[in-house]
Amino acid sequence: MADHQNSNRTGLLSKTEKDVVYYVSCPGCKIDDRKAKNLGIPYKELVYIWIVVLSPVLPISSLFPYLYFLVRDFNIAKKEEDIGYYAGCVGSAYMFGRALTSLLWGALADRYGRKPVILACCTTVIICNTLFGLCTNFWIAVAMRFLLGCFSGIFGPVQAYATEVCRKEYQALGLSFISTAWAIGLIVGPAIGGFLAQETLHKHSAPNEESYEADHVTEKIQENEEVRSVTDSKGSLFTNWPLISCIVVYCIFSLHDMAYSEIFSLWAVSPRKFGGLSYTTEDVGEILSITGVGLFLFQLVIYPTIERTLGTLSVARAGAVLSIVLLSSYPFIAKLHGHNLYLIINTASVLKNIFATTIFTGLIIIQNNSVSQHQRGAANGISMTAMSLFKAFGPAGGGALFSLAQKRINASFLPGNYLIFFILNVNLVIGLVMTFRPFLALPGRSG
Repeated sequence: MADHQNSNRTGLLSKTEKDVVYYVSCPGCKIDDRKAKNLGIPYKELVYIWIVVLSPVLPISSLFPYLYFLVRDFNIAKKEEDIGYYAGCVGSAYMFGRALTSLLWGALADRYGRKPVILACCTTVIICNTLFGLCTNFWIAVAMRFLLGCFSGIFGPVQAYATEVCRKEYQALGLSFISTAWAIGLIVGPAIGGFLAQETLHKHSAPNEESYEADHVTEKIQENEEVRSVTDSKGSLFTNWPLISCIVVYCIFSLHDMAYSEIFSLWAVSPRKFGGLSYTTEDVGEILSITGVGLFLFQLVIYPTIERTLGTLSVARAGAVLSIVLLSSYPFIAKLHGHNLYLIINTASVLKNIFATTIFTGLIIIQNNSVSQHQRGAANGISMTAMSLFKAFGPAGGGALFSLAQKRINASFLPGNYLIFFILNVNLVIGLVMTFRPFLALPGRSG
């Protein structure tokens, strides 16, 4: 009996031994055991992730195509050129709310599990988004978007779950499902969140608890077990430079992405006299739908292969460089008309979003591999908090920049659209430079 207890205690406490004990009542052990025995892709869990992410993505992204007209109908803007400014306030309110609560949701996910937090947030997102749809006043709409952001704590726990439920070689694919859910959210109607079959936290009630096969039969631990490549699990997350540096880079690109999302839709529906495309909301919705389909196919079919061949960080850097080149062409696209414009703007939108998701997917992989499992929820919470703060300035900054550009159509230096896309490219260049050493430190290397 003593030998049995000692062997269980050894399997519980030693993370560097060749063998590891799996406990019957521990959801985390069940996931680890399944990954050790089943070498394939966990499609069922990834489909759950895909469905769950749709519910908060839709109210974030689908707002932008009709935001210009929504703000106009609120009669808050005194001049047509000021609509972009107020539209930015609506978009920023969501991100400010999310910034205030993301760390809390991440900590709760580490403490109580991924599933309870995801279910709670899905429910509150549905309620808050419904109330937002009933708003007839600008300031009430801003307040509801703020509350919607406060209860959008899904992304951190879902990113942690996607990393934990997949074997290391499939983590890129798992996180790609999150990226494609964002894209498909532009196409489908409101999704009422799903649920995840297991939680992934380790919960061992006692050192001598019954192991997975009663007689503490062990399974060989993976050679690439994440605990070998991350910093001391007892250390502070804020002193984990690979994590913090990755989060900072993630924030820089998030600021750009949110500003671009805001500007693209405002630019597309604004009048030609201000350098816009004079598209309708239906036109913008069609463009975003095509973009979503293209992104879906790329992320599921092409990205995992590219990531394995070139490496996570190399693909992310390539996405940043290509985005700079692409955005430089946008002022010239605005001069096109008819079928040429339709073909080019759809192609550009697909490529831009593909490049953006390769950047984010790569950074999320690096971020989640920079911490041990029991800190992953909190790490993603910190990431969501910081990223939300930056994204909060994205719509406001993008809206203000858009209004400024419309007021200087005839300026001699960087007139109109040239100013918009030049500033967006400056943001991209800063993010790209920060992906190199000495700033960005990869897991397993010194800062």
